[in-house]
Amino acid sequence: MNIAVLGTGTVGRTIAVALASRGHHVVVGTRDREETLARTQPDAMGNAPFAKWHAANSGIGVAAFADAAAGAEVVVNATNGAGSLAALTAAGARNLDGKVIMDIANPLDFSQGMPPSLNPVNTDSLGEQIQRSFPDARVVKTLNTMAASVMVDPASVAGGDHTVFVSGNDAEAKETVAVLLRGFGHRDIIDLGDITTARGAEMILPIWLRLWGAFGNADFNFKIAR
Repeated sequence: MNIAVLGTGTVGRTIAVALASRGHHVVVGTRDREETLARTQPDAMGNAPFAKWHAANSGIGVAAFADAAAGAEVVVNATNGAGSLAALTAAGARNLDGKVIMDIANPLDFSQGMPPSLNPVNTDSLGEQIQRSFPDARVVKTLNTMAASVMVDPASVAGGDHTVFVSGNDAEAKETVAVLLRGFGHRDIIDLGDITTARGAEMILPIWLRLWGAFGNADFNFKIAR
């Protein structure tokens, strides 16, 4: 499958490598390809410069948002939630029409410091905002409730006995995403319903952040016992 991963941070890099290792053709999308590859300093999270990462993963393409999305069947939104709509706008509505957008971002608001709050929250979600902004795309919210390492290697926590959620309006799109999730090793996939249910998935983040603070690491996930 041809997959564009928008975002060059920890999540984007982790997802891109995992997808490529499973035989998918992957292109990482960024705002400015040349500027991204020219960076020589670690990013805000302390990750190595993108060029160094890319040198170790040269089979993964790098392109501007629009070029990455144009050739993709599935577009993974792994951008910072506050910049997701701008990144997808740069990708171009025509390049997203009819395609699955696998939205794994969170709308974290750091304007009041740490821990961040959510914006939007309660009556809206980032997943819904993306669907409204790109009505001809097929948005599926998923994977936003866990750390990047757990997204692609669920067996690393409790042998993989935990839960991942999907939300979206299109049943076929959700099954396409479920195939990718099963490829990562996820076994307990819960379909929450239409894209409005992304509100619930995104609102898990406040407790996730507190658990991260309590444990001092992100090596955990949620399990729905039933």
